[in-house]
Amino acid sequence: MKIYSRRRFLSGSLALSGLTVTGCARITEINSLSINRQKQDLDQSVEEAIYSALPNERFPIPAVDLKKVPKEYYRRQVEYPTTEIVGTVIVDTKKFYLYLVQEGGKAMRYGVGLGRAGFEWSGRARIGWKQEWPKWTPPKEMIDRQPELSVYSEENGGMPPGLHNPLGSRALYIFQGKEDTLYRIHGTPEYWTIGKAVSAGCVRMMNQDVIDLYMRAVTNAAIVVT
Repeated sequence: MKIYSRRRFLSGSLALSGLTVTGCARITEINSLSINRQKQDLDQSVEEAIYSALPNERFPIPAVDLKKVPKEYYRRQVEYPTTEIVGTVIVDTKKFYLYLVQEGGKAMRYGVGLGRAGFEWSGRARIGWKQEWPKWTPPKEMIDRQPELSVYSEENGGMPPGLHNPLGSRALYIFQGKEDTLYRIHGTPEYWTIGKAVSAGCVRMMNQDVIDLYMRAVTNAAIVVT
């Protein structure tokens, strides 16, 4: 029978112990990577579901190509402490976000497109009314700049609703008191413009997002545009 010395035994034990610790660390790292990958896959699946096609709409809406929209503008619930009451709509024009204030210091956050230089608007107002698949009637000032739009003037009945209508699938009309400001929160088929200043002063959203906001926001809710 071979007899091992105490020193050799301890040396072997330490070596084995070191191997075991290294192995556990490696397994932990692999498990962490696996969990992160699963979370990323789940997040992607949720995002794809949120922005999937809506075939049951009056005018079927195609899916959003998420490669054309920066990830930071995807809809999500966020922490959002504010002194504004629940139900208030807040538009952050610097960050291109729209927040719908919720209970518990949270908000539903949406990415938006905003007015280009010379067409910005800010202030406090309210949602005067809401409409599904609205028609679009360009204001006289816009027709003066773009005479080709006269075919959609109020006298001509405006542009009928549809996928190519600039107001998209839903519109929330911004009023100050009883006066229509002519500004809107609305959908757009040009989802690749989210996060950019391209509109004539209105707040544009992906059609899937404006439908979600339409269902959550109520008429006469306050709107704050900073």
